[in-house]
Amino acid sequence: MDPDTRPHPAAKDDDDLLSPLEQEVLDAYARLAGNLDNVLPSPPSRDPLSTILAELANNPSVEILDALRGLERKTSTVFTLLKASVYSIVLQQEIFGDEGEGEGGSGTGRR
Repeated sequence: MDPDTRPHPAAKDDDDLLSPLEQEVLDAYARLAGNLDNVLPSPPSRDPLSTILAELANNPSVEILDALRGLERKTSTVFTLLKASVYSIVLQQEIFGDEGEGEGGSGTGRR
C-alpha cells in the first residue's frame, strides 16, 4: 500500500469522531486512490500496458465514443423514467392523502 493511502497514526485517536460508515467510506477512498496509482501510468514508465492506456486516453477511438454515447442515452432514459415513477408515486400519495382527509378519514375515494 502506498504511504499516502495508509491511515495516519493520529487518526486512531479521532476514531470516536467518525461513525463506522464514515470510516468505511474513507477506507474505500484510500483503496480507490491506491488502485488508481497502480493503474495510471507514471511519466517515465515504459510499461506496454501503461503506454496503451495512455494512448487510448489521449486518442479515444470512434467505437469507444459511440459506445459511450449509447450508454449516455440509455442512462438518461432510465433516469427520466425513474424521476417520472417517483413523481407518480408522490402524486398518488398526495391524492390519496387528500381523499382520506376530505372524507373524514373514512378511506373511501371521491368520484
